[in-house]
Amino acid sequence: MGKHRWIAPVVFGLLLLILWAVLTQTNVVAEYLLPSPQAVFDSFFGGFSNGHLASSLWQTLREALLGCLAAAVCGVPLGLAIAHFDILSRTIEPYLAASQAIPAVAVAPLLVSWIGYGSAPIITLCAVMVIFPIIINTAVGVRSLDPDLIGAARLDGCSGWTLLLRIELPLAAPYIMAGLRTGFTLAMTGAVVGEMVIGGQRGLGIELVTAQHLNDTPAMFATIFLLSIVAVGLYLTLRTAETRIVRAVSER
Repeated sequence: MGKHRWIAPVVFGLLLLILWAVLTQTNVVAEYLLPSPQAVFDSFFGGFSNGHLASSLWQTLREALLGCLAAAVCGVPLGLAIAHFDILSRTIEPYLAASQAIPAVAVAPLLVSWIGYGSAPIITLCAVMVIFPIIINTAVGVRSLDPDLIGAARLDGCSGWTLLLRIELPLAAPYIMAGLRTGFTLAMTGAVVGEMVIGGQRGLGIELVTAQHLNDTPAMFATIFLLSIVAVGLYLTLRTAETRIVRAVSER
C-alpha cells in the first residue's frame, strides 16, 4: 500500500489541472484573473530558457539555505540548553513564543535599518523565522528521551559531552530533522518575503513583484508554480533523510 501512496495526489493534481483548463478555455474565469495552463507553462519554460528564472531560483535558495544553516547553528545548541536547564527554559520560552506573533513583513524594514540592503538582511530574516521550530523541536526531542535509557548510559560511564554526542543527539535527531524540515519551508517563505520588501536584483520575490507591476499574471503563476515544486522537492528530500536517520538510530 505504501508503494502506491503517490497515485492519489497525482490523480488529484490531474483533476485540478483539467478543471483549470476547462475554466479558462470556456471563459468561465477571465484570463487576467486565471491564465490558462498553457500560458503559465509557456512563461515557466520561457523563464528557464532565457536563464532569468533559474538565476532567481538560485538566489532565493542560497538565501534560504544560509538562513536555515545560521538558525541551525544557533538553534540546536539553544534547544539543548533549554532542555537541560529549567531556569533557562522558563526565562526564554515566553519570548520565543512572543517572537512568532511578529510578522516577517514588520521585521524586514528594521533589518534594513540595522544591516543595510542586499542579501544579508534577507538571510537574517530567514534565520529569525526558522530558529523557533528548530529550538522547540530540539528541546522536545531531548526531553522525550527515556530517562531509564539515559540512566543506563550514565551507569556505563557516559556523561557530559560523551552522553550528549553519543546518546542524546542521535536519539533526538529525528525531532531535530523535523524542525529543519519545517524550518526550511519557512526559510523559503522568508527569502521571498524579504526580497519583496527589501528588494534586490534577483530572486523569486523580485520575479513576483516585477510580474505584478507588469500585470503579467502568467509569470506570477509560473513563479508560484516554481516555488511549489521547490517546496515539495525540499520537503521530500528532508523527509527521506529524516526516515533514514530514524532507521539508523533504531538499528543501533
